[in-house]
Amino acid sequence: MIKGNIGAFLSALIILPGIGVIAGCGNESGAADTASAPKPALSVSVIQPAMHDIPITLTANGSIAAWQEAIIGAEVSDLHLTEVNVQVGEAVKKGQVLAVFSDESVLADVAQSRAVLAEAEANLADARDNADRAKQISASGALSSQQVNQYLTGQKTAQAKVQLAKAQLDSQLLRLKYTRVLASDDGVISSRSATLGAVTAKGQELFRMIRQNRLEWRGEVTAAEMAQLKPGIAVNVMVPNVGSIKGKIRALAPTLDVQSRNGLVYVDLPEAARHSLRAGMFANGEFQMGVSTGLIIPQTALSLRDGFSYVFKLTEQNGDLAKVSQVKVQLGRRTDDSLEILTGLSPDDRLVTGGASFLTDGDTVKVVQP
Repeated sequence: MIKGNIGAFLSALIILPGIGVIAGCGNESGAADTASAPKPALSVSVIQPAMHDIPITLTANGSIAAWQEAIIGAEVSDLHLTEVNVQVGEAVKKGQVLAVFSDESVLADVAQSRAVLAEAEANLADARDNADRAKQISASGALSSQQVNQYLTGQKTAQAKVQLAKAQLDSQLLRLKYTRVLASDDGVISSRSATLGAVTAKGQELFRMIRQNRLEWRGEVTAAEMAQLKPGIAVNVMVPNVGSIKGKIRALAPTLDVQSRNGLVYVDLPEAARHSLRAGMFANGEFQMGVSTGLIIPQTALSLRDGFSYVFKLTEQNGDLAKVSQVKVQLGRRTDDSLEILTGLSPDDRLVTGGASFLTDGDTVKVVQP
């Protein structure tokens, strides 16, 4: 019995090392498998390029300017300003009195012209009576034909003097009217050179006014770009640090600058005043030329390296692990946060989005399902 127990014990000692060897071999095989599995460089999300309608736009730079600026000057001379009623920036209405000249000397000239006219009219009445009497007695032979002609000529001369006196009176009345400087249209005063008490010369500038407070954007484009534009095209005008405003092309310049070979595009901005725009502001414009279909990807899928644009495309996938290939692409238009791809991709490609800047060609990534 004792011998039997001893034999079983010895048999167990022989079997246990074998089990240990077998178990050891199993562990080494698992470790080798774990070591041979590729380690992902990054966990990424995957997208596919999509076909979308993309706006066709054309951009240009330019400045905000007054649609029309009216110059309001003095129509009389040698008179001093007694009133200046408006300042720069004030809105005015057509016919509003902007300034007033002293009218004492003009009123005296008007009175003198009225007196001259009255005298001329009296002389005309007397000459007419003489001419009428001469005609009546000419048949009796009391007056020669020469004397009758003299009376008739006197009537015509008196009549001419009346017309001259009337013209002089009208001229003085016009001077009196021009002592009040009126706004020629609705608008906003953009400049004022009128000074209270100053004696001005005829034609001297007193005010400048932006007619109807209407502004426009004048964009500079090349000859090739101008050939694509026409009146009525919508334009989005953007002023840095101020905002943007919608407008439409009003007209295209009929000629180009001989030095730059560029031309101006005139864009109406009907809501410019409400958007706090001012003449002289720099602005860039985007002309809306329509839409066309293009292949787009989100900007997060793009990687910029050495001045070129790249994306990373999944080439081999096993489970949630995949290899990526670096692909050079050519970019087109931008819309919001997406970019048009002109060459390098097809709609069936699967791309890494997010973290592309940390990858290199041939890396293994872990695909995270959205």
